Amino acid sequence: MTAEYKVLGDVAVITLANPPVNGLGYATRVGITEGLSKALDDAAVKAIVLTGAGKAFSGGADIKEFGTPKAIQDPNLLSVILALEHSTKPIVAAIHSVCMGGGLELALGCHYRVAAPGTSVALPEVKLGLIPGAGGTQRLPRVLGVETALNMIVSGEPVKSELLASLPGQKLFDKLAASPESLFDEAVEFAKSVAAKGGDLPLVRNLPCKHPQGDAYFQFARNTVGAMSKNYPAPLKCVDAAEAATKRKFDDGMAEERRHFTNLMFTPESVALRHLFMAERAASRIPDVADDTPQRTIKTVGVIGAGTMGGGISMNFLNAGIPVTILETKQEALDRGVATIRKNYEAQVKKGKLKADKYDQRMSLLKTTLSYDDLKDADLIIEAVFEELGVKEKVFGELDRVAKPGAILASNTSTLDVDKIAAFTKRPQDVIGMHFFSPANVMKLLEVVRGAKTGKDVLATVMSVAKKIKKTAVVSGVCDGFIGNRMIEQYSRQAGFLLDEGATPQQVDKAVEKFGFAMGPFRMGDLAGNDIGWAIRKRRSVDFPDMKYSRTADKLCELGRFGQKTGAGWYDYKAGKRDAIPSALVDKMIEEHRKELGITPRKISDDEIVQRLVYALVNEGAHILEDGIASKSGDIDMVYLTGYGFPIWRGGPMHYANQVGLYNVAEAMKRFAKNPRDDASFWQPAPLIQKLVADGKQFG
Repeated sequence: MTAEYKVLGDVAVITLANPPVNGLGYATRVGITEGLSKALDDAAVKAIVLTGAGKAFSGGADIKEFGTPKAIQDPNLLSVILALEHSTKPIVAAIHSVCMGGGLELALGCHYRVAAPGTSVALPEVKLGLIPGAGGTQRLPRVLGVETALNMIVSGEPVKSELLASLPGQKLFDKLAASPESLFDEAVEFAKSVAAKGGDLPLVRNLPCKHPQGDAYFQFARNTVGAMSKNYPAPLKCVDAAEAATKRKFDDGMAEERRHFTNLMFTPESVALRHLFMAERAASRIPDVADDTPQRTIKTVGVIGAGTMGGGISMNFLNAGIPVTILETKQEALDRGVATIRKNYEAQVKKGKLKADKYDQRMSLLKTTLSYDDLKDADLIIEAVFEELGVKEKVFGELDRVAKPGAILASNTSTLDVDKIAAFTKRPQDVIGMHFFSPANVMKLLEVVRGAKTGKDVLATVMSVAKKIKKTAVVSGVCDGFIGNRMIEQYSRQAGFLLDEGATPQQVDKAVEKFGFAMGPFRMGDLAGNDIGWAIRKRRSVDFPDMKYSRTADKLCELGRFGQKTGAGWYDYKAGKRDAIPSALVDKMIEEHRKELGITPRKISDDEIVQRLVYALVNEGAHILEDGIASKSGDIDMVYLTGYGFPIWRGGPMHYANQVGLYNVAEAMKRFAKNPRDDASFWQPAPLIQKLVADGKQFG
């Protein structure tokens, strides 16, 4: 049973006990109703306190039951709340730490609520493409007022209990406890007092719910919410449900809420967001690394290189309160790097996102050096130097010399062989890849590259560190480009072939951006630097001589058009601006290249552009799964959602392929294989795709 029952004098206490956040799974719901029945049957019990064990009142639904029959099996949450409302004895919710989603809806079904200060209160269902489904849209406006409640429901963001308790006229909390430690005792005393008082028990459902401006306010809300959520249907349905609370009887409003909740459950956007929610949590689980694997202590960090990546990486640790020592070869480079870090923090202070004392505190944790010897006490050392194996060899040779035993040595390489890098040391078990994405202080993704000899304790430690610095960590095996860049190469190859065949850079970019990517392949190349891709192609032409590429990107680089940093790439740029202006020179270069190849350009549809680019990711992703580079398709989706701008509401390339249907994806690949200008060998559906199609299965 995941709810405990005990009696203290004349007060029964029902305690949710389903760690870590007391999710309202089937067993917990049964425990609540059984505890309630015991309390009602016991003549000695005059009142009931409902609370949560550990570090939460309740975080809401039990994610282990998502999508299973148990999620709706009676007693479901609606029937549990109804039972609380029908109780003939007063029920006091003792709320602390976390009270979110179904947990808040449960509390709103109680007669009274006593909250501990510091409690995070939220209805976050909108982040899963849903609306609250157990009365949240009907009850919260009755206790907080329509506008405050709707802001919470539409944003899904948590609000602290003391702020909510300070709102004039609020009826969410009957009392704010003096402290978290005194909450339980205060709730028990409060329960005794209301029981002694007698009289009718108050129900949130019976409170009035109106907005003085009525239709005008809700039209304003729709205009505002609609503009901010064009790819997500749930926020507007939140508005509809909240409006129903103000215009209909309670039970009719509940029916409206439930109708929207049920309909949203089957939208592709909600399916994708729920997939993202589960995949993000699953990414931290590594099949052969147990949860109780011992971890190494990380109290100090060394970073080699004070450039864009090194500075951004350092900021992640400074933000988490971990001291950092940055090493560079020249004082000028150090000074520039520290100045950039200061500039980034000062911009946050100016925007009100960082307090001045926090800025000072973070900078006080930063040290600089020109000597490797000053890294001898670091627990974790991350190199962020030039992407060339010979350079890495020198760095890791020095680290092997100075680093203390047990220090973790990490490379920020984006494509190079981590096993070769580890072999530059006498301690390959301590070496791992930590591939941050640029800008490293902003981007959420961290590819954690596991070498053949990387210790399990090293891997477990780095995954834990990633959480501390608020990164989404995904484990990759060793191969050229790991997960993300190995796939993006195929995506970029297709973009090049599309130019050869008749498309323009702006057509390709617009088609992909309309699909939902943050940026098309050519704008992305200009931002990252086209010379980076050029260097990779030169290296890969030696390692993989049979790989076929369009020559347009090389021709662009031969003209010195490396992107925004040179003011010219696939597009032209005006000084100080990032606006991509179509380039007549580039169009002419592409036309001349087609003539050299003897290609007559053809009209290419946006659908073909999107399919070729996205299905290229899918096919390479399937090969990555076959090779064991990624352990699950959800990891690949997380890489593309958090590191490459894949549209979140589509759930990542592998999930999107499931939604389209793997049979349809495979048939499209076979069509592309017949294109004489494309790479027919690449478009053979990966064996994994063929097997899944034959078995009627999906990724994941």
